[in-house]
Amino acid sequence: MLRSTLLKLSESKAFANWVTSNGMTRRMARRFVAGETLDEAIAAARECNNVGMHASLDYLGENVATISDAQHSRDAYLEIFERIAQERLHANVSGKLTQLGLDINIEFCEGLLRSIVERAASFDNFLRIDMEGSPYTQRTIDLVKRVRTRNPAIGTVIQSYLYRSETDVVELLSCGCRIRLCKGAYKESEEVAFPRKADVDANFVRLMHVLLSSGFYHGIATHDPRMIAATIRFAASKQISKDDFEFQMLYGVRTDLQRRLV
Repeated sequence: MLRSTLLKLSESKAFANWVTSNGMTRRMARRFVAGETLDEAIAAARECNNVGMHASLDYLGENVATISDAQHSRDAYLEIFERIAQERLHANVSGKLTQLGLDINIEFCEGLLRSIVERAASFDNFLRIDMEGSPYTQRTIDLVKRVRTRNPAIGTVIQSYLYRSETDVVELLSCGCRIRLCKGAYKESEEVAFPRKADVDANFVRLMHVLLSSGFYHGIATHDPRMIAATIRFAASKQISKDDFEFQMLYGVRTDLQRRLV
C-alpha cells in the first residue's frame, strides 16, 4: 500500500498537489518524503549521515509529456549532484528515464541521461536508474548499458517479481553494472510477473545470491525481515563483508530496522 501511494505521488502531479495541499495527507506524506525543496532533502540526507546511514536522493516524478519538463528534470538532477558535493554528503542519486523524456524520444532521453551521468562522475558520484513498469524494462537496460560503455557512474534496478529478471541480472553483470534488487511495486499481469508472493520472495533470494557472489557492490532493497535475514546468512556463509554490499530502504519506513542494521 505504501509503495503504491509513493508511486502514485511520483506519477501524478495532480495527486501530488492534492496530497501537499491537504493538511492531513500532507502530514502523512511528509513521513515518507524527505522534503518539498532541495534544501529540505539535503537536511534529511544529513540526518541520515549523522546516524551512520548513506542516502539516495530521488526527485519525484515520471512520464513527463514535454521536452521542457524533461529538461527541467535534468536540471534538477544536475543541481542535486552539485549540492551533494558542496555539502559533502554521503549520498548518491536515483531517477527515472520517463522523467527524462523516454516516452517522447529515446535519443533525446539518452542525451539528457548522459549529461547527468557526466555530472555524477565529475563528483565521483553515482546515478541509479529506477526500474519502472515492465513495458520500460528492456529500454531501461539497453540505455543503461549504452551509457555505461562511456561512463561507469550509472547503475539500475532489478525487480524480483518479473520472470525475466534472472536473465537481466546476468546481462547487466556481464558489463559490471551495479544493481539494486527489490521485489517490485508496479501492477503487472501474470504473463510477465509471479502472481504469488512466495515465488517473488524465492526469486529475490536467488537473485540476491547471484549479486552478492558477483564481486560488484550492489544494494539489497527490502523492508522484509526474512529477506534481510536471508541476505545476512548468505553473506556470512560466503564470508562476504558487510562493506561489500548495502541494504536500502525507503525514507521513513521501518526506521527502527534501519538503525539496527547500521
